[in-house]
Amino acid sequence: MTAAGDPAAPAPAAFDGKDFVRGLSTAPGVYRMYAADDSVLYVGKAGALKKRVASYFSASPKSARIMSMLAQVARMEVTVTRTEAEALLLENQLIKSLKPRYNVLLRDDKSYPHLLMTREEWPRIALHRGPQSVPGRYYGPYSSVVAVRETLNLLHKLFKLRSCEDSVFKNRTRPCLQYQIGRCSAPCVGLVDADEYAAAVRRVRLFLEGHSDELLDELGNAMEAASAGLEFEQAARLRDTLASLRSMQARQYVDGHAADLDVLAVAMQGTHACVLLLAFRDGRNFGTRAFYPKTNGAEDPAEVLAAFVAQYYTSQQPPREIVLDRVIEDVPLLEEAFALNAGHRVNIKTSVRSERAGYLDLARRNAENSLATMLGSQAAQAARVESLRELLGQAEPAKRIECFDISHTMGEATVASQVVFDADGPVRSQYRRYNISGIEPGDDYAAMHQALMRRFKRAAGNDDAVLPDLLLIDGGAGQVAQAHAVLDELGIPGITVIGVAKGEARKAGDETLLLPGVDGQPGRELKPGAASPGLQLVQQVRDEAHRFAITGHRGRRQKARSTSRLEDIPGIGPRRRAALLKHFGGLGGLRAAGVEEIARVEGVSDALAERIYATLHGLDAPAPGATRTQKDP
Repeated sequence: MTAAGDPAAPAPAAFDGKDFVRGLSTAPGVYRMYAADDSVLYVGKAGALKKRVASYFSASPKSARIMSMLAQVARMEVTVTRTEAEALLLENQLIKSLKPRYNVLLRDDKSYPHLLMTREEWPRIALHRGPQSVPGRYYGPYSSVVAVRETLNLLHKLFKLRSCEDSVFKNRTRPCLQYQIGRCSAPCVGLVDADEYAAAVRRVRLFLEGHSDELLDELGNAMEAASAGLEFEQAARLRDTLASLRSMQARQYVDGHAADLDVLAVAMQGTHACVLLLAFRDGRNFGTRAFYPKTNGAEDPAEVLAAFVAQYYTSQQPPREIVLDRVIEDVPLLEEAFALNAGHRVNIKTSVRSERAGYLDLARRNAENSLATMLGSQAAQAARVESLRELLGQAEPAKRIECFDISHTMGEATVASQVVFDADGPVRSQYRRYNISGIEPGDDYAAMHQALMRRFKRAAGNDDAVLPDLLLIDGGAGQVAQAHAVLDELGIPGITVIGVAKGEARKAGDETLLLPGVDGQPGRELKPGAASPGLQLVQQVRDEAHRFAITGHRGRRQKARSTSRLEDIPGIGPRRRAALLKHFGGLGGLRAAGVEEIARVEGVSDALAERIYATLHGLDAPAPGATRTQKDP
């Protein structure tokens, strides 16, 4: 048997596209092109598979990008669908999961902000980001968190739904400040009945789903019914809600009716692209959002915009109207596919007038400005990377920079952060935090050693491990020594370790870089000064690590302080804990009580009262008849 790497092994046969096409049907479907290493090169859809795939292997002229792709094809696969709309949906699902090398990819690692209406007895409405794992109805996506908060503010004023977490809601004994300022109806303490609250929930849903006219009619009928029933206070509240909604609707109408539309424009420079989204829902402007798709060599703006529209709206709820700044392919097919997903008709327009034309011009200008800003920041970032290379005397610029920092408050809740930068800037999806434990409080050296060991232990002996070219340590020689000790212990060579020590005045630009020695010589120190672009890059990375560490530390510290010490006492569950806190009015009152007073609480024995008292006062729980003694420090 011939080994795969043997020069005598025959080269794999070239893919015969024309022969492959002969076996295809004319049904709609999706095709996938694979390279010799089984990586996916391209995913495409077709109204007629045979005709579309055959076009790749015909004699007609093709772009250099397509020719390069076809030269790498080792095999192809197809999936037949019932309709072309189904093919479109499947194509975009595969593009997102497989990330083919030659497709235009929508690249955005941020989660979209949504409004969440929970599915429970007393639903709450709140801002939500991240995985949609909480049961309920999600409304959005919104272009910015500001837009979500503005909508939430309006909803709480008009409909007074709760916003608190269940842990707060289930443990209230009196109304909170939100009730006092008229932003919640206080269902937690029974100040609103279930039917009235359910009606408010239904009205919020009508509002968020764009049924403003139906909502206004319902509120008007309810106001008249309340007035007829001599419930004048309720009628007045409904009157005020109606007035607020009508006032807002009057301000936010577009072209005489409430707009439910997205406006999209694309700007390109070479293969760099920016797609600008301007969103309106129920006449309200939700602001703009810029996207920077990875074009993978595509240079046609219409192709980029078409790919963006198809991928974006197969995962996000499309509005009733989408306005584009240029003509794209497959508009009827896209409208059909989006309507299947949305449950309502979706119109895609490229020729518009009046206010919509103004919005389109605004989107174009913002797309151009956003792209110019992005390219300018990329050029500045490249200059800083090159300056750092010269500063450190490296042959090649660092492709991956990692920085570690430690944060704690007098040794409490120690957290280490790891941030990652590449040639384009921060790679936030690869940030990590490490909760440090098992060390002497305040021992920064041990904390740094533990964090670095946890980061690099799995990389030891793994040829496929992702390692940094440059490792920045926020600290002086002691912390840098810990980094060298970890790398030497694990046998990981080739990583340049730089310490970033603050100056005596702790002033930005006064940092000292602790560089490794050359040819066995001891390390040297370098003070580039505030004007150095290379030091500015180091500061940016260091400051990001510092911010990320402090955020993690504060969260860990707050969690520790908000967790009741009663939870650590054996024999105390949620019921007894609630009974104790209610009896004494909180943890402070319980701490001030004696053993005999604690034992008077229902369900608390003398022995349990002893344990509670001992835990809250730092005492050893005594054996029967023994005397309590203060714990050793």
